[in-house]
Amino acid sequence: MDTELTLDKFEEATEIVQKVIHRTKLQYSEFFSNQTGNKIYLKPENMQKTGAYKIRGAYYKISTLSKEERERGLVTASAGNHAQGVAYAAKAFGVPATVVMPTSTPLMKVNRTKSYGADVVLYGDVYDDSCAYAMKLAEEKGMTFIHPFNDLTVATGQGTIAMEIIQDLPTVDMILVPVGGGGLLTGISTMAKMLNPNIKVIGVEPANAACMKESLAAGHIVTLPSAKTIADGTAVKTPGDKLFPYVQKNVDDIITIEDEELIVTFLDLMENHKLVAENSGLLSIAALKHLDCKGKKIVCVISGGNMDVITMASVVQHGLIARDRVFTVSVLLPDKPGQLVKVATLIAEKQANVISLEHNQFFSINRNDLVELQITMEAFGTEHKQEIVKMLEENGFRPKLIERKGKSMGSW
Repeated sequence: MDTELTLDKFEEATEIVQKVIHRTKLQYSEFFSNQTGNKIYLKPENMQKTGAYKIRGAYYKISTLSKEERERGLVTASAGNHAQGVAYAAKAFGVPATVVMPTSTPLMKVNRTKSYGADVVLYGDVYDDSCAYAMKLAEEKGMTFIHPFNDLTVATGQGTIAMEIIQDLPTVDMILVPVGGGGLLTGISTMAKMLNPNIKVIGVEPANAACMKESLAAGHIVTLPSAKTIADGTAVKTPGDKLFPYVQKNVDDIITIEDEELIVTFLDLMENHKLVAENSGLLSIAALKHLDCKGKKIVCVISGGNMDVITMASVVQHGLIARDRVFTVSVLLPDKPGQLVKVATLIAEKQANVISLEHNQFFSINRNDLVELQITMEAFGTEHKQEIVKMLEENGFRPKLIERKGKSMGSW
């Protein structure tokens, strides 16, 4: 095993990928450092060419192929980032590429992959389905298959990130790495341990797609029945078997993250660093709250930033709701003039901002009784929200909070 991933190859890969990548410098995060009591640095591969780290492994892998292997045409499977990496690298080498992507892949990732000159085939519900079809195409048409993670040469290319991290921060204590199939984790952990065995490398997976954690616990490769998560770039059911021995040897722990944690992490990163990361790329930052340490120098690898605007809008909205910065409350009013103004004045006095109003005069059969008013408003956070609700209670409006799905919490 030790002869396959070597320091010489990592050094070679680092030199080769410099021809095409952006050198993403570490960014110190005062916000996350203050939150955690550690010194937190971000490795912003979301700012990488093609929007993710995947170009590293793709370009290095293709550079090692023979001319005949390249000219047969390349084929791969990907939920988006590896697709763009292979498409970009293939174009740089002047060879054709076909990419199989799940049917659920966001349109932005599909179009970006096409823009680099690749032919895109949409097939399957998840990555694993797409990969099986891509391997079938490779066999039928004699094309060269480029695996997105289960390939030691690809993993070597990804490991160039560790070389850069240690060059920028020689005294790093810990590196947090998003995990899908394990290529990035294998490359970074192996390279980091070669340079400094004391560096802790921790993988971070979506809780609903934790194939690597399950495999490590079992001591062998495990295939999950499903991989449903908003972190689509890491929605993998089976980790790479070629990579697994390296993960067993070099990775110190695996942390799992719920989808809800990624939503609020997106908000924190965007508001405090003006960085947009896709949900998979946020895993390493979300893991910070799960660490039991202080005073350590920790690097979070933000693996990618390819998020379509529709998903982004949804994540922002849900993040604001989760942080109690946007909420909806239902109040009951006498059906007579002046009541709406009274409610609006009280809300204004509490410095809340009304986003929308829904006036329901059909709440009661008796028009002389009460009407319902649903108010969606912006607050500063949980404490401010509670103050507003208490104020409405004290003024006799009988407020009821409305869940994000529109159902009332409790009964009248």
